[in-house]
Amino acid sequence: MTYTAILLDIKDNVAVITLNRPEAMNAWNPAMARDLGHALAAIDKDDSVRAVVITGAGRAFCAGADLSGEVGAFDVNKTDDARAALAFPPVMPYHIRKPVLAAINGHAIGVGVTITMTCDIRIVAEEAKVQFAFVRRGLTPELASHVIVPRIAGLSVAADLMLSGRMISGTEMARMGLASCALPARDVLPAALERARDFKKTAPVSVAISKYLLRRGLTATIDQMDAREFDLFQWVCRQPDAVEGILSFLEKRDPDWKMSAGNDLPDFLNDSF
Repeated sequence: MTYTAILLDIKDNVAVITLNRPEAMNAWNPAMARDLGHALAAIDKDDSVRAVVITGAGRAFCAGADLSGEVGAFDVNKTDDARAALAFPPVMPYHIRKPVLAAINGHAIGVGVTITMTCDIRIVAEEAKVQFAFVRRGLTPELASHVIVPRIAGLSVAADLMLSGRMISGTEMARMGLASCALPARDVLPAALERARDFKKTAPVSVAISKYLLRRGLTATIDQMDAREFDLFQWVCRQPDAVEGILSFLEKRDPDWKMSAGNDLPDFLNDSF
């Protein structure tokens, strides 16, 4: 597929998706949502890719929705497909069976920050401006932010940012626990790539299962999670990658994983992504 609003590059087992509208500070539009969703779906099926990094071209990560001067930009009456009209990606980072890192290289406003919350790991530029700006536009945060953000950083932090719509810096974002770390802008993408390349040491199926459990843990009770973990732990113990993982450790060599996250997960788990 030819993409119009993103770039996709795959190298060293890492797929880099770049939001590519630098002239508009990577403002979010339906084409970007469609391209991102398609790229994530394709990457999910590519066993050569072990991790994904999403970043922005130019000085911004994503400056929010592209309003283009249209008051009716959020008019869902224009189409029968409201999610497409509102530029929701058909596939989200949490839908795929591989780690997704957000390299927030610059400003992340509105959907520019909520899309990063759907990723697994976030690294942010210290000087980036970050804002859940929705309530200051007469809108509300989306992309499951009302469950993801409080689970990541706590209800008080989520309320502070999402009810006020106030601006914070990337440094503050990391201090609040919404990002793993804040770095100078020039170091954000290299740091994310280094971390992404490290996933080649991990078993693809084990990572997919752990990602599934982490996301289900957003709403599960302790007892529910204990039961899910135990069932899946019993399953992985019987798989060839468990043998390879232990042998490679004992033999002091890199593991040669045999299983595919795309083909070898339990059926019910594939249906859950």
